[in-house]
Amino acid sequence: MNTLLIRIERELDNLSEAERMIGQYIIEHPQFVPNMTTKDLSQKTGVSESSVVRFCKSIGIGSFKSFKLELAKQIALSGSNLTDFSILQQKDSPYDLFHRVTYTNKAAIESSLASLDRKELERAVEAISNASRLIFFGVGGSATPALDGHYKFSKLGYHSVMAHDFHYLLSLIPYLAPNDIFVAISMSGKTKDVLELASFAKEKGAIVIAITNLDKSPLYKMASIRLCTPAVEQDYRVGTISSRMTQLNIIDALYLSVFNLVGEKVVDQYHEARKEVIKLRR
Repeated sequence: MNTLLIRIERELDNLSEAERMIGQYIIEHPQFVPNMTTKDLSQKTGVSESSVVRFCKSIGIGSFKSFKLELAKQIALSGSNLTDFSILQQKDSPYDLFHRVTYTNKAAIESSLASLDRKELERAVEAISNASRLIFFGVGGSATPALDGHYKFSKLGYHSVMAHDFHYLLSLIPYLAPNDIFVAISMSGKTKDVLELASFAKEKGAIVIAITNLDKSPLYKMASIRLCTPAVEQDYRVGTISSRMTQLNIIDALYLSVFNLVGEKVVDQYHEARKEVIKLRR
């Protein structure tokens, strides 16, 4: 149940006419709003941008950006109890579950458009393009995007490392230069191993890029650059599904953005590797 939409519906009669028009539009089209600017929403509703800001404050949220984050989070969570244990009572068919998984992953990735800060993404791309070494680290479900990032950036010629061995990474971090990168991946931002390594890397002068939730994440506060994922799953769950998709989506965006900057320098190596791959096909 989307409690934010319920709150808006309850407050409609207490809002000004302009704010009521905004609230009604959001109730009818909640899925579009997280990708909008104040200008977009004002044009859709025929009111001023300042009315959009006042509307957010009238329902108890300080800014339109914060409102979009909360709405995106609740859209992703509402009706998508896919990975909590209530799934055991539903007994969906495999094909029904396929549809639910597809919808949930799609909603989670779209929610990332509201949670990710454009300037932070640009800073991350610039930092990676100037780095020589990259270390990717995540545990549990976050280990998969860490491995994917390591694999992708190795293809770009970076000295890239991903390892599950905490002590091995401890031995590598002192060799990081000030422009090198430690990419810390954690949904909650509270995983002790991730926090310890990120703190150590920052202490040694490396740039720490965090891929983490904004909501109460110690990793978010510690990081040099913050790439925020939406909170789309509960901590108590069957397994990581939609959260991992948002992390992989950010890794893909970083990879393609950096490739656009350095691709001409490595395109010959790409072709060489591709030829060897084709030779090995049977």
